[in-house]
Amino acid sequence: MQDFLIVGGGVIGMMTALQLADAGHSVALVERGQCGREASWAGGGIVSPLYPWRYSKAISALSSWSEGRYPELAGRLFEETGIDPEYRQKGLLYLRVDDADRALRWARDVAKPLATIGAEELYAREPNAAPGFDDALWMPTLGSIRNPRLVKALRARLERMTQVEIHERCEVAGLVRRGSVIEGVETSAGAIRAGQTIICGGAWSRGLLADIGVELAVRPVKGQMILFKAPAGLVERVVLKDGRYVIPRGDGRVLAGSTLEEVGFDKQTTSAALESLHASALSIIPQLARCPVEQQWAGLRPGSPDGVPTIGAVPGFDGLHVNAGHYRNGLVLAPAATRLLVDQLIGCEPIVDPAPYRLI
Repeated sequence: MQDFLIVGGGVIGMMTALQLADAGHSVALVERGQCGREASWAGGGIVSPLYPWRYSKAISALSSWSEGRYPELAGRLFEETGIDPEYRQKGLLYLRVDDADRALRWARDVAKPLATIGAEELYAREPNAAPGFDDALWMPTLGSIRNPRLVKALRARLERMTQVEIHERCEVAGLVRRGSVIEGVETSAGAIRAGQTIICGGAWSRGLLADIGVELAVRPVKGQMILFKAPAGLVERVVLKDGRYVIPRGDGRVLAGSTLEEVGFDKQTTSAALESLHASALSIIPQLARCPVEQQWAGLRPGSPDGVPTIGAVPGFDGLHVNAGHYRNGLVLAPAATRLLVDQLIGCEPIVDPAPYRLI
């Protein structure tokens, strides 16, 4: 029997497993499909909330802690696995921001570098940005990570750790319960038991807890994205306009996203989303019109009230914990959200006040 059992092999589940294994504990990781192939793979990899000044203090506390951890994590994973998560820190340009004054006040309050730049500096930084903008907001410290490579590297690292068991294509049917004590999960391959069970199932977390009468306010919210095959250097940094963005990769490819759709667990892509995302991308970088769309995909974000995740013990049960509901910021919050739960599990001082994230 393992010390910990984690349900869900996305970035939250795998980072939790890594931290617990680093601390010397044995871990079983159970994933219904392939590790890292749901929302963690489908996102864009921006290591910040899109408009951070519009979020609550609960989210800001986690995102601020997380942001500085990605360079170290990416370097460690590259060294240990040979897989480069491609962390890039080239800043973010905000075009046409209606609440720029609020943004600048927020930046002063949290000591975050953010400034208004004029057209000359804007187009010096991003020469292929759409013409006609007199100014922009510039955040030089923002980074991005190539999330499909991040999750691949995390899985590869866990696979090499003798104290970690990975169970993929293993459907969880329910929790193993003895009165108010949770002892593991029932799966398509039989029961898997552990001293502590952690639900990190993203948009699917609600159903598993509902089976024991626990209401978790998490729902699936579909997001569609497209990928352009573009020449290297066409786009140098993340550019955001009207809630849509383009994200460059090291090989020149450019992601454009994303939609927000309340359609349940439907992951189908649509021509309407393709047309909308294509138009948004061209309104940011017109020269993308000459680049073919190489791929379109959809993922299901774990939506939650105000985007605040639920992190901590499940009241009324012993040995059961949850880390879910990160909405659009799973990658953004992952280092801090997982550290916060692991701190509580192993008796360390929490990195931030855990109260705003508790399941009540």
